Amino acid sequence: MKLRLPFAPLVALRFLREGRMQTLLILAGTTGGVAVIVFLTQLITQLQAQIVDRVLGSQAHVVIRPAEEANRRAIDEAGFASIIEPRAQRLRSIDQWENIARLAADMPGVTAVSPVVTGPAFAVRGQASKSVALMGVDAERYRRIVRMEEYMVAGRFAVDGTRAVIGSELAKDLGIRMDDKLRVALPNGRDELLQVGGIFDIGNKDLNRRWIFVTLPLAQSLLDLPGGVSNLDLTVADIFEAQPVADRLRGATSLTVESWMQTNAQLLAALRNQSVSNNLIRSFVVIIVALGIASVLVVSVVQKQKEIGILRAMGASRGMILQVFLIQGAVVGAVGSILGSALAFTLLNVFSAIYRNADGQPLFAAELEPRFIAMAAVVATAVGLLSALIPARRAARMDPVQAIRS
Repeated sequence: MKLRLPFAPLVALRFLREGRMQTLLILAGTTGGVAVIVFLTQLITQLQAQIVDRVLGSQAHVVIRPAEEANRRAIDEAGFASIIEPRAQRLRSIDQWENIARLAADMPGVTAVSPVVTGPAFAVRGQASKSVALMGVDAERYRRIVRMEEYMVAGRFAVDGTRAVIGSELAKDLGIRMDDKLRVALPNGRDELLQVGGIFDIGNKDLNRRWIFVTLPLAQSLLDLPGGVSNLDLTVADIFEAQPVADRLRGATSLTVESWMQTNAQLLAALRNQSVSNNLIRSFVVIIVALGIASVLVVSVVQKQKEIGILRAMGASRGMILQVFLIQGAVVGAVGSILGSALAFTLLNVFSAIYRNADGQPLFAAELEPRFIAMAAVVATAVGLLSALIPARRAARMDPVQAIRS
């Protein structure tokens, strides 16, 4: 049994088939526009996610520290405020940090809290000496803040007793391998002999050269903070909600609370500017595609005047003629979205094979998220319909006698 299409789709497809060159041109424009939109959206989304992941892979989303010490402005005998020097900040513990940690853990959006004791020290081995940052942590809790296990190149991220975990650059500078020993000396005169139980490469040479992880009690003892912590590191479920969480904690504790969005303000501004640029490019592409579809369909209306007049004389209503050209626009948009998504996927594969990171890994993955394909289909079909609206209305208003006579 032969399938018969309704009047409007049948005429629309016939018009598209008869004007093959126009149809190919309009499809090429729509396909190119959809490919650019999908390709740029997927590419920028992946690059932004990688950048944020690399930056936040080595730091907490929110950090709580003691409030900064400040000198009070003195008033002299004449009633004027005297000028005083800024007060030097010393290493201090967060007052009642256990209560603050519980408060932070119960805050909506916070997924993990880890106490940290950190302070300056010198790593000494033989004649070599390097300035480092001593990091006292509870390894199990700190893993929830920074995925240290993913960065280990030797051993495990586990600290106990005097076993420590150091960075790959520090190990190279001091000529250290697994199970070797090094001494840490602090400005307060204390020192300790540590045994290397793990070596990490976090992807940041400065941190690889400076961080030495030890147990929380050992760091507290060496840094003269018995039972105390210098900061609380937090992670949140939505990284872009870190600032509101920091604001709420600052108001609840009156401590110094900073989010990654403050400490990486330039990165955040760059990501936002990148998103704005992407949106502008997509908007211009959509406008260009819409103008292309509209212009080709306007020409089609002019060329098909006689056919339209005959159809109107045979009883086709204005609504039917309107549907014919709207269906053409929708078909072009839908087919263009499918071809454009396929072209975008091809471009992603080509570019991912060419452009790579310093470690040889692909700069981005050659994959398309279903939501981007769905977005492209909806946008392209909507643009096709809207672009066809003006020529469709013109065709529907055409007088049949005048159209046949012309």
